[in-house]
Amino acid sequence: MDITVVGEGAALAAPDTLRLHAGVEVRRASAAESFAAVRAAAARLAQALGQAGIAAEDVRTVELSLGPEYEAYPKVAAYRAVQGVEVVVRDVGRADHIIDTVAGVGEEARLNGVAFEVSDPAKALAEARVAAFRDAAAKAAQYADLAGRPLGRVVSVTEEVRGLPQPMGRAQTMVAETDASISPGRQTLSVAVRLGYDFA
Repeated sequence: MDITVVGEGAALAAPDTLRLHAGVEVRRASAAESFAAVRAAAARLAQALGQAGIAAEDVRTVELSLGPEYEAYPKVAAYRAVQGVEVVVRDVGRADHIIDTVAGVGEEARLNGVAFEVSDPAKALAEARVAAFRDAAAKAAQYADLAGRPLGRVVSVTEEVRGLPQPMGRAQTMVAETDASISPGRQTLSVAVRLGYDFA
């Protein structure tokens, strides 16, 4: 006979990488004009990011669209073109500068959101594993005590990393402390471990 329990553990980590979703958007009378204009604006954006220290491999095109906007169908009011990029900022201390760089491209610039990441979560996950294992072991010991039976050795271990890091509630405090317009706050990494024990 055996017993299986699940333990959970979590650890906090400070994000060190920002993914900025940005791009350019234009409207022109013809599809050709709109597409040419958005490509020119995108080239200016790429140049500005490069001058701000963003490596070319840290800029990835994630959106490219062109289509009509109707005044009253089927009458076309304008053609809208969008080119979006994901920018990886590897120094979160420069986040404001990079965002200002995007905004400085001109009226075509668009900012569509940010996401913070922990580039190397290994240390935080190791801490979470320790907490999860201890949690599972405590549960197993309690069940054995309740059953009045000795708890044997661990015969199986299965790990599950619980989802993506979730932002913690320190963001507003850190903004006040650093005078930054945005802040990475802190994130939590969670692990669940399933332990199987001999149960005599």
